[in-house]
Amino acid sequence: MKVMLGKKTIISVSVIIVLIFFTVSIWWGKMPSAYNVFEKTKQTAQQEQEKIVVGYTTVSTLIDVTQWLLDKPGGFLSNDITPPSIFMDNMPAFEYGVLEQVRDLALVMRLDFSRSQSQSSVNKDLEIAQSKLNISHKSWIFPSAESEYQKAILALERYRSDLATHDAPNAQFYTRADNLADWLRKVEKRLGSISQHLSASVGQDQYNTALAGDPNAMQSTQTAENIQIKTDWLKIDDVFYESKGATWAILQFLKAAEIDFSNVLKKKNAQVSLKQIIRDLEGTQETLWSPMVLNGDGFGLLANHSLVMANYVSRANAALIDLRSLLEQG
Repeated sequence: MKVMLGKKTIISVSVIIVLIFFTVSIWWGKMPSAYNVFEKTKQTAQQEQEKIVVGYTTVSTLIDVTQWLLDKPGGFLSNDITPPSIFMDNMPAFEYGVLEQVRDLALVMRLDFSRSQSQSSVNKDLEIAQSKLNISHKSWIFPSAESEYQKAILALERYRSDLATHDAPNAQFYTRADNLADWLRKVEKRLGSISQHLSASVGQDQYNTALAGDPNAMQSTQTAENIQIKTDWLKIDDVFYESKGATWAILQFLKAAEIDFSNVLKKKNAQVSLKQIIRDLEGTQETLWSPMVLNGDGFGLLANHSLVMANYVSRANAALIDLRSLLEQG
């Protein structure tokens, strides 16, 4: 009787623990929604008692997105080694997608947005922020990813404060058409890669076009003329949520660029073009009502959520290419 009672107790406790972990994982896995970048920046400026100047919105949005990684329910999960986060993969994949875009923008801010020309000096705070953000997202001790990302945020806040107070002439943010075009070129490559990975959910045969268009081009090793690309079915949801995280971050950054680069966009009559890109990317953030990422064939009976997202991303990328070309025209 005591043995049976002991087994029942163990089973009951185990079920309760599993239910608790399951509930917590749902809470921690809640995806963020897009927010009003302009209003959030105004609140920050009032709280910090700072003036909104050129570049303030972009820097604030970079800080907000990075801070979200640390402050969201459950905190930063990618480097956790304890349950339930160790059993979660959707949110860590989302985090990594966001982190890649944060790193990209921090690098562009360090090398382009804050410098007037190639010979100008690098802002020290941006140099610190960009290097700290590049620690592995899997690092959990000595140092932890969270501690390094927090140091990056502090460095970005110092840079933002210098912009607003004009006390540091070396802290600048230049809204030029070539600067914006350089960043958009990097975003293009990211979106193109995202679309490719999403489309590979059903598998596709591709010709090798790496050397197309240049008769003198060469490559280090020989590759097949026709290659087959297909995402492993165990990685379908990881690719989907990493893409969702990347597009969420890009969406916020483009909203900030719409404000800071308004003079450039207006001169090129490109405000509407950017608004359409933002609208297409908003489509990637629609709620997924299915309990799992479905991977049906393109014209099969079941939906393919990856292909739906790839459609939004491809449309945004095509419009982004047109926008960059417009910015590069004299």
